[in-house]
Amino acid sequence: MKKINLGILGGGQLGSMLCMAAKKLNIYTIVWSDDSASPAKEFADEFIFSNYNDNEKINYFAKKVDKITFEFENIPFDILDKLNSIKEVLPKPQINKIVQNRILEKDFVNNQNIKTTEYKKVSKKEDLMSNADLLPAMLKTATLGYDGKGQFKLNNLEDCKSISLSKNTNYILEKLVNLKKEISVIVTRFKKNEYEIYEPFENRHEDQILRVSKIPANISKEHFSQSIEYAKKISEKLDYVGTLCVEFFIDDKDNLLVNEIAPRVHNSGHMTINSHNISQFENHIRAVCGLKKLKTLKLYNAEMTNILGKEIIKFKEKKLQDNEFFFDYLKKEIKEKRKMGHFTEINKIND
Repeated sequence: MKKINLGILGGGQLGSMLCMAAKKLNIYTIVWSDDSASPAKEFADEFIFSNYNDNEKINYFAKKVDKITFEFENIPFDILDKLNSIKEVLPKPQINKIVQNRILEKDFVNNQNIKTTEYKKVSKKEDLMSNADLLPAMLKTATLGYDGKGQFKLNNLEDCKSISLSKNTNYILEKLVNLKKEISVIVTRFKKNEYEIYEPFENRHEDQILRVSKIPANISKEHFSQSIEYAKKISEKLDYVGTLCVEFFIDDKDNLLVNEIAPRVHNSGHMTINSHNISQFENHIRAVCGLKKLKTLKLYNAEMTNILGKEIIKFKEKKLQDNEFFFDYLKKEIKEKRKMGHFTEINKIND
C-alpha cells in the first residue's frame, strides 16, 4: 500500500498526539503551524512555519500531502476551503462554518430537536437589557475564544450596564445552568452509519478550563444512552468524517443539554491513549485517511488530570506507578493556567 502523507493544520498538543498516532500506522505527517515554537514540531516528520494566509504555502502544503486535517477549529474557513479545492480536507470545511460560530452551532443543534441552554444573539448593549430574563448568564463572543477566553459572567442589570462591548462583534448570551454534572461523548464517524463511540466522560472544570475527566461517568443509564444517540445524530447530520466531541450539561432537573460541539479530537479523550485499545487520535487518523475501522474496546477505567502552569515541574520529577502515565507537551514557556501536559491513571474495570 502506498504510504500516506497526512497534512495537519495546527501544532499544539493535539497535533503532537495525532502525529504519534499516525507514526504507529506508518503515516507520514506534515504539520503546518503559525507558531514556530509549536509542540507538534517535535513529533511531526516535517514542520512548516508560516501564516495560514500565505498563498504560496497553501499550494506548497496541499501538493505535498494526500489528505488534510486540523487540530483546532479556528482556522479561517476561507483557508480551509482553498486547501480543500486542491486536496481533500476532513472534516469538511463547511462544518467549521457552523461550529466556529456559537449562534449558528446552537441553532443547528436545536434544529435537530436536541436541547441546548437558552440563548440570544447580542450585538449591542440594548440587546443585553432587553434579554434580562436570561440573567444570570454567560456572555460569550460568537466566534473564537476557548478555555474561558472571551467569556463574561453577568449576574444582574448592573453588570449589563457596566460591561463594554466591542464594535462590530457578535455575542451570544447564554442562560446559566444550575449544573449537576458535565459530560462529553467522543465519536469517530468513518462514513454513513459507521462509527466508533467512546462511553461518556465525566468532566470537571475550574475557571472554564477542563481539570479532570474520568470514565466511567457517574450518570444514569438514560443520560448514558441519550448522550451517545445525540452525538451520533449530530455527527450524521454534519456528514462528519473523523473524531468529534459533543459536550453536555446535566442540570439540576436532569435535563441533558448540549453545551458545544468540538470538530476535532478532544481534551477529555486524552485518557483513551491508555484506557482503550484504539485512542481517539488513532481513530481520527484511520477515518480521515480512509483506513479500516477496527472495533474500539475499553480496557481500563481511567482518570485524566490536566497539568497547568508550574504544576509541570513536580510532575517531571514524579516517580510513576505501573498504572500511571505522564505526558509532557514540551511547551517552551510556562504560563499560568496554560495546559503543559496531562496525567492519566488507569484501573481495572469492576465487573
